[in-house]
Amino acid sequence: MNRTVKDMTQGNPFSLIIGFAVPMLIGTVFQQLYSMADTMVAGRWLGVDALAAIGSTGSINFLIVGFCIGMASGFAVPVAQRFGAGDYKAMRKFAANCLWLGAVFSLVITFLACFFCQDILVLMKTPGDILDGANRYVFFIFLGIPITFLYNILSGLLRALGDSRTPVYFLIISGFLNVVLDIVSIRVFGMGVEGPALATVISQLVSSILCLIHIIRKFEILHIKADEWRLDKHCIGTLFSMGIPMGLQSSVTAIGCVILQTAVNSLGSLAVASMTAGDRIIQLFFAVFNALGTTVATYAGQNIGAKRVDRVDAGLRSALIICMVYSVLSFVILLFFGRPLMHLFIDSNEAELLNQGHLYILWNSGCFIFLTFVHIVRSNIQGMGFGALTLFAGLLELVARSLIGIAFVPVFGFTAVCFSAPFAWLLADLFLIPAYFYCRKKLTRIFKQDEELADMTQDNTAPTVTDTLLNQNTDSAPSGEAAQNEEEPADMTIG
Repeated sequence: MNRTVKDMTQGNPFSLIIGFAVPMLIGTVFQQLYSMADTMVAGRWLGVDALAAIGSTGSINFLIVGFCIGMASGFAVPVAQRFGAGDYKAMRKFAANCLWLGAVFSLVITFLACFFCQDILVLMKTPGDILDGANRYVFFIFLGIPITFLYNILSGLLRALGDSRTPVYFLIISGFLNVVLDIVSIRVFGMGVEGPALATVISQLVSSILCLIHIIRKFEILHIKADEWRLDKHCIGTLFSMGIPMGLQSSVTAIGCVILQTAVNSLGSLAVASMTAGDRIIQLFFAVFNALGTTVATYAGQNIGAKRVDRVDAGLRSALIICMVYSVLSFVILLFFGRPLMHLFIDSNEAELLNQGHLYILWNSGCFIFLTFVHIVRSNIQGMGFGALTLFAGLLELVARSLIGIAFVPVFGFTAVCFSAPFAWLLADLFLIPAYFYCRKKLTRIFKQDEELADMTQDNTAPTVTDTLLNQNTDSAPSGEAAQNEEEPADMTIG
């Protein structure tokens, strides 16, 4: 059976983005089932304290696990760029080196996160009545960090080659498995909040194993040869330059969330539960933004590899239009159905909790238009190879959430919590939009220099300014068309 990968450097950008994003969207929704299922099962069967305990770990979870996911996403960008350039040997070397780096980082982060997790929760002023449950839940989540790293690297490699469908199938399987294990751990084995945490880790392990088997059986283009497994300083340098900023971008944003969560914790467990229930619903609607963001990063990466800045522009416009329309529709849906959706997590007799949670939902969904630019423009910049630049957007989000948490929550209470995220998105947009035009201008100038150099030397295989920029012209990796002809496997079709 032939494995079809997706070349996004040809064809209608709007159709390509929709075709790639829809499976991504389905996968993202099922990925949200991990946290939603934990919250739903705990809230309904273990009580409000368990719901608040899991919810109070959201920001620290985002801080640590978000860094790992962001780094893994950054590692996939050079792979997509080398695929777009047709340099399959260098592509596999990047894949091998990102696996090595992922193994080292995941072990170090797991040790530090598990060792300090309770201290961090205490520092965040987690209410005493939920501190033990919060610690037990997040400790087991952190034990699964190597599995999280493995899954996100493997699925990122598949998406870099244009296959957004296969990871979805595996997420659907693991999503249903997670729900079943959540229920079994609590109802059958009588476990507390650690049961849903273990269910999440086991389910993601299944996804990782399925991805690995699929790559081995179906993706000959990713079969890494013995000499390609060696650590390469050029590959490591490029992976660091893409992975670390994208990981830090997530973590810097998460630090603001930690500061905000600390302020919410000071309002008591009811406020924590209100934000948790509202945030779980908002996170479900984030799925479209996440899917389109990942799609745009892959699309931009491949087209920058092919030196098609014009197609990057067209893809950005298409994704923005899709997200803007979705933003309006989401607000209308949540305006009328946000409160009923909260009954998935809490009983109808929790009136104050329902009111606060619905207020949180309306503030966030009403400002989804700001989130559109954060996800799409930021992902586009990352796919273009300027991942470090987006770190500044994360710093602005940190400033916004910190300001709200420190200065406004003590004065305005839960209402201030509701507009913290919209304010953070707006500040990030004020940086990201001009940053995109800066990146576009720089790449256009670099590609023009490449063309002039090729005209002067009459040698299309010579190293280019683009190669230098991407830090990918390794000694053993042929470039350009020559590499494509040499390395293209017989069973690969481009579609």
